[in-house]
Amino acid sequence: MSDPKPQKPLPLGPLPAFIFASRWLQLPLYLGLIAAQAVYVVHFIVELVHLVEAAFGSQTALQALVTSIGYKDAALPSSLNETIIMLVVLALIDVVMISNLLIMVIVGGYETFVSRMNLEGHPDQPEWLSHVNASVLKVKLAMAIIGISSIHLLKTFINAANYDEKVLMWQTTIHVVFLLSALAIAYTDKLLTATYNARH
Repeated sequence: MSDPKPQKPLPLGPLPAFIFASRWLQLPLYLGLIAAQAVYVVHFIVELVHLVEAAFGSQTALQALVTSIGYKDAALPSSLNETIIMLVVLALIDVVMISNLLIMVIVGGYETFVSRMNLEGHPDQPEWLSHVNASVLKVKLAMAIIGISSIHLLKTFINAANYDEKVLMWQTTIHVVFLLSALAIAYTDKLLTATYNARH
């Protein structure tokens, strides 16, 4: 027996077609995030160049690094020390993690809410994109935000002498709130998935 031919989708009426086409209004938003991604790439390169130059003794680059990471001391160090290197590296990791977050929002959001990208079978298709939906994207974003918050908290603790006690307390509290929020989102998604599977 031959397989039945797939039925063609019914044409949309004018109003449903107009409403459905309105999803393309999100395209400038994703293009704007790509521009923000480019800014982060430039910022990363500038900080990395400053780090390399400071390692070779450039006082101008060292001053730029000290200013950018908020490192404060009684006197400007004459050369890189372990704390400054660690803070700069953490700042670079922070940029990378935010960049990863942007990629998840751009690619996953476009695939979920605007249009299919038809990446099936592409050798560079992200592993997480094959099963992405609004719920999965929400959980992944929450986990990425926790990672970024962890980096910020670590940077603060390394440079704790330059922060007020209230700042340390509030940053820790906010990080815990992010963690609890991510757990709540993941648990809610698990309940919704279990309910859907039970009905089907």
